[in-house]
Amino acid sequence: MAPLTRLRSIEPGDIPTPLMAEYYRQRASAGLIISEATQISAQAKGYAGAPGIHSPEQIAAWKKITAGVHAENGHMAVQLWHTGRISHASLQPGGQAPVAPSALSAGTRTSLRDENGQAIRVETSMPRALELEEIPGIVNDFRQAIANAREAGFDLVELHSAHGYLLHQFLSPSSNHRTDQYGGSVENRTRLVLEVVDAGIEEWGAERIGIRVSPIGTFQNTDNGPNEEADALYLIEQLGKRGIAYLHMSEPDWAGVNRILMRSAKKYAPVSTVRLSAQVHTR
Repeated sequence: MAPLTRLRSIEPGDIPTPLMAEYYRQRASAGLIISEATQISAQAKGYAGAPGIHSPEQIAAWKKITAGVHAENGHMAVQLWHTGRISHASLQPGGQAPVAPSALSAGTRTSLRDENGQAIRVETSMPRALELEEIPGIVNDFRQAIANAREAGFDLVELHSAHGYLLHQFLSPSSNHRTDQYGGSVENRTRLVLEVVDAGIEEWGAERIGIRVSPIGTFQNTDNGPNEEADALYLIEQLGKRGIAYLHMSEPDWAGVNRILMRSAKKYAPVSTVRLSAQVHTR
């Protein structure tokens, strides 16, 4: 079962709920469930109601969920994300600006809760660029989240490197204007993703690590640049060398294009994705 954000966790605390446990237990016959996107740290939060896996209370709640899925003979992966610039200052520790590769607005919206607990849509906040010395901390947050996932009883993790969130923001030349070793060339723009993958492999083994990518098209105003296929193949080749469990690819007509553009997106998506997939399988 593919991941689907539900925004049902308890606030404050971002703790998974009994309703979430029942939701996943009912779907355990899918074989492998990939959880909704789950933040690796308080800073990684981008939507009110999204769960975390960085506190003891969150880990304890996830243990109940994975136990329920396993009791029904299912398996479960947790999708781990840092939302980066797809966030709002009110969701960030101390009301600080969200972080991103570069101080460039996402120009999109996220979800908050009003005083009655109802979901509302608001513009994302202007992010600040991560300092170079902060980036190892992001890698370590992913590493710790992977360790926490293991403790919580998950069978796998899926790293969310798609849909305009932080790892995808580093991959994209439109959202990554850095001039250090994390920006510019495709080798530099993929550096953070591969460092996170390597940390996950070191923490739990390649066979426990999957990744979600959206290599074709535009997601939340984050595109893949003029060399999207070549860049995607470079990343995929690097992932292949590491022998991770799986690669989960999104097609571009997820991206909320309007009805006029949808017709062309539907023509473009299968052709490009099939061509990319064919190249991957022959390498």
